[in-house]
Amino acid sequence: MDKFNLNDPLFATYVIAASLTILKAVAMSWLTVFRMIGVNGGYRSPEDIKKTPMNPAPDPAQLLPNERVERVRRVQMNDLESLPYFLVAGLLYILTQPSLRLAQWLLYGYVISRLLHFIAYLTGQIHEIRATLWTVGSLILIFMSIRTLLAAVGV
Repeated sequence: MDKFNLNDPLFATYVIAASLTILKAVAMSWLTVFRMIGVNGGYRSPEDIKKTPMNPAPDPAQLLPNERVERVRRVQMNDLESLPYFLVAGLLYILTQPSLRLAQWLLYGYVISRLLHFIAYLTGQIHEIRATLWTVGSLILIFMSIRTLLAAVGV
């Protein structure tokens, strides 16, 4: 397990990329909360409209979907669908000992594609822009996974 050492540039590259994607995914939860507070709605659970110091004038309308809140939730759902694949595929990929330069391009490229996807989604860009950015990240995952599989079978 010498490969799991931050002195190894490949592993450090993975750790940086993984940490950035995890922080981005966690930030989405906070952004959802800020949006709900900002619009005083978009809540999901009936107990969210009970009278509390944070919600002194509850209203059943607070449980209705709010597009500003739902947009962030959709981004977060997209992250939750893709992040586990990236964390596993990236870790397995660095075990194949690729060149550092290629690993950096792929791992950081994935992070950048996800950040740009987030910006495109949050700002309501057309589907083709979001789809293109999603495709970049997906192709990176596919490449790393195939390369890892080939290395595992000795090709």
